[in-house]
Amino acid sequence: MLIYVPAYNVSHTLAVVIDRIPAELKRRAGEILVVDNASSDNTYLTAVQYKDKRGLNNMEIIRNPRNLGYGGSQKQAYRRAIEKGFDAVVMLHGDAQYAPEKIPGLLTTLEQQDADMVFGSRMLGDPLAGGMPLWKYVGNRALTKLQNLVLGLNISEYHSGFRVYRCSALRQIDLDSCSDDYHFDTDILIQLRLHEMKISESPIPTHYGEESRSPSTLEIASYSLNILRALVDFVVRYKLSGRSRRPYQKAANA
Repeated sequence: MLIYVPAYNVSHTLAVVIDRIPAELKRRAGEILVVDNASSDNTYLTAVQYKDKRGLNNMEIIRNPRNLGYGGSQKQAYRRAIEKGFDAVVMLHGDAQYAPEKIPGLLTTLEQQDADMVFGSRMLGDPLAGGMPLWKYVGNRALTKLQNLVLGLNISEYHSGFRVYRCSALRQIDLDSCSDDYHFDTDILIQLRLHEMKISESPIPTHYGEESRSPSTLEIASYSLNILRALVDFVVRYKLSGRSRRPYQKAANA
């Protein structure tokens, strides 16, 4: 198993996040991969110093000379997990928005439900009590309802960045056709759906703190618009044409 930590300007939270990964899991992980996506702060040095101080021989750190985007960083990590022969990859953000202590629960769900992918879902708990702004909660629920309707699924939340994938599932995904931006998460879910892979969920707590980085209003608007475009593309090119089991290829102008 590979634990992948996407890191962008998280020098103030990265050490705490890795510290909170259960000790037994840290020892058992084949690799803890921190991908510094061209941060402008000391994220990379923080990661290097943490590795040296804790003596984590299974911790690897990559610093991208330019920002590859949220999706681009994921592609990098998932290709590495596939190439190195790992069975699964956990994505845990480096900004402390998600609880590392819940990784074992996601892994248990992956095994017990024989899933190909598991969401850490805030909506299975009480996201408003955890500090999620009401407008984000309403937007999340509305987009999720629409995505379930279009994709024919029944998932409580599509917009959590706390996830586990089986590498056997990732091998069937055309990562190149997925976005390098935030809506990578939508693109890969559509491909999982088209390959009829099993998607499960595990409850996680919601945390919105000053230390956690949330997308800007402009980024959220762009993210939402791209989700709608992807859903329209799915309907037009697969549901209406009856090609629901063909591998997903985005249109050239998507």
